[in-house]
Amino acid sequence: MDDEVPPSVVVPYSELAADLLHAVVESYVLREGTDYGEKEFSLEEKVAHVISQLKRGEAQIVFDPETETVSISKA
Repeated sequence: MDDEVPPSVVVPYSELAADLLHAVVESYVLREGTDYGEKEFSLEEKVAHVISQLKRGEAQIVFDPETETVSISKA
């Protein structure tokens, strides 16, 4: 039996349709409870910040085939 865990896959943000990218980032922001310090940001502002990080190469979308989940991590 092959118990080898498949490696995580980096998904280029540019490969996702705009609405799907927005949904993935929004799900991440809601799940992670991101903290931006003293200033409060709306959900849309937080999503825009993460999308900007993806575009600058500071973050990446990662798919875990074992758990079939998508997350965002620092690049």
